[in-house]
Amino acid sequence: SLSLSLSLLDQIAIGLIFIHQMAAMSGKIVQNVLVAQCCQQNRQSSTQYRRDCCAPNMRNLLPFQGGKLAWTGISAMQLRTLSKNQTDFVNRGTVYCNAAPSTTAVPSLEKVDFLKLQNGSDIRGVAVAGVEGEPVSLTEPVTEAIAAAFAAWLLDKKKTDVSRSLRVSIGHDSRISAQKLQDAVSRGIAGAGLDVIQYGLASTPAMFNSTLTEDDYFLCPADGSIMITASHLPYNRNGFKFFTNAGGLGKADIKDILERAANIYNNFTVEGLKDAEGKASSSVKRVDYMTVYTSALVAAVRKAAGNIEKPLEGFHIVVDAGNGAGGFFAAKVLEPLGAITSGSQFLEPDGLFPNHIPNPEDKAAMKAITRAVLDNKADLGIIFDTDVDRSAAVDSTGRELNRNRLIALMSAIVLEEHPGTTIVTDSVTSDGLTMFIEKKLGGKHHRFKRGYKNVIDEAIRLNSVGEESHLAIETSGHGALKENHWLDDGAYLMVKLLNKLASARSSGMGGGSKVLTDLVEGLEEPAVAVELRLKIDQNHADLKGGSFREYGEAMLKHLENITDSDPKLQKAPVNYEGVRASGYGGWFLLRLSLHDPVLPLNIEAPSNEDAVKLGLAVLAAVNEFPALDTSALDEFVRVS
Repeated sequence: SLSLSLSLLDQIAIGLIFIHQMAAMSGKIVQNVLVAQCCQQNRQSSTQYRRDCCAPNMRNLLPFQGGKLAWTGISAMQLRTLSKNQTDFVNRGTVYCNAAPSTTAVPSLEKVDFLKLQNGSDIRGVAVAGVEGEPVSLTEPVTEAIAAAFAAWLLDKKKTDVSRSLRVSIGHDSRISAQKLQDAVSRGIAGAGLDVIQYGLASTPAMFNSTLTEDDYFLCPADGSIMITASHLPYNRNGFKFFTNAGGLGKADIKDILERAANIYNNFTVEGLKDAEGKASSSVKRVDYMTVYTSALVAAVRKAAGNIEKPLEGFHIVVDAGNGAGGFFAAKVLEPLGAITSGSQFLEPDGLFPNHIPNPEDKAAMKAITRAVLDNKADLGIIFDTDVDRSAAVDSTGRELNRNRLIALMSAIVLEEHPGTTIVTDSVTSDGLTMFIEKKLGGKHHRFKRGYKNVIDEAIRLNSVGEESHLAIETSGHGALKENHWLDDGAYLMVKLLNKLASARSSGMGGGSKVLTDLVEGLEEPAVAVELRLKIDQNHADLKGGSFREYGEAMLKHLENITDSDPKLQKAPVNYEGVRASGYGGWFLLRLSLHDPVLPLNIEAPSNEDAVKLGLAVLAAVNEFPALDTSALDEFVRVS
């Protein structure tokens, strides 16, 4: 290739670029008008899955270029062998002239730091403009590059016979940016030569299940799967979760994909843009996979009840989906099992989330489902997060079954089935939970790190070294069972509760949710439980040019030393994250956030006075680090 500076090509290239961009833009305008018209019609419709009717209008607007990535002109074979470190094609502000005629660079694409989109084992970004200080980072070109990178990654991993195309399933939650991102993902996947199966509105657990299901009618199993979601984050955010039949991708895989995406993005050409907007596709297929997924949930409850057709007949169970993707649970799972679901709320998908945040940890959300249970005199309430990988419940008295209580409940159920097994949790679970699991239930509590993937991977590791574990669960509501392929599935967790209700009734133990409430009897709970977030000022001189992580780790080491020398505090003998110590009848945990310059501080104690003493012990240590904003902790010890 011959590299020439852009200034030398102005007279030749600018006109060509302008023509192609205008052509591409005109195609985009037509696409956006059609989508806008469709979605406007949908807003006037009461159909629960109304967004799916946009899909037929999009079928002929998805730009594919048989066997080539439409944006770049890279063939599937070239994509497969493209080095993730390759940077030979296009640098911003430079045009590279090759022997092939259609390689005009796209200088108008914004520069993107792809690695900043990584959020642990997920990808997250801003997909909708309009929120001050939050520029859009998850554009359609960025999305298409990420999807193409996943295709390249998958081709490398699967090494499949060239006679069969790999299949990738795509689903999304109820976010308002879901449709445009689904289309961009479809272009990236199909442009790389892989088959695309769109599921429309779906749950994250269903997407993983699609890689395990064997059913040719539903084009399963998928070789890879992408869920478009940002969990409980605000309406303007979105992101991606990736799966194969081995489970969700890890941090290293996500970094790999983003590095590949950066190279693909930098190779976009004007000609590719033109082809992408101008060509239609016949390769995208659409499948109602949620029917398969929900049928399996129904079958699991029936089996637990001795193959009774309607084992929940007479039970009144209300569902709060928070306008996310979980509305299916009422009509597709509970009602076929015979349950009454009147009083269920916010089942309609609405990506603006007008009623409350779809988050089982959110106080307003839990208050909403509690009120629904009490107002409708229901036996049980069930609440999901946006993409249904987290859940919680409320019993007939209005008692919340989330966080430590949900872990205790699931531990009781699992330990009945697998006596003595190890329960893996995140780091912020209570001392009372440990006593409950080990003293009352006869199990072993393995308290690990925050992050649902960390917890799940640790349970898998324990099994690999001979320590039996059947449950990995976070206080956030992420829970995964060995029997369910270690998938964190909020719907499956609730099915385990339904199994208990159904089996109790079939054995003559009575109805209502008392059978569940009785399982957590004896769980000691603190009078005071708080989480404070202490932020590190990354611009403060005390960092001395170092990273916030180095500063935070130095702070934790200092706190550890202070704790060791304080006779009133006892450092946790086994701890995998931060500094945890017991004292004054309670405990504290100070840890460094997985992604942000923040140190969350959790305190649990039998009284406000004892909680303040624990807070003061932490404050005495961290006050020596002026870059840390301790105002939340100062306020807590002052007013408590």
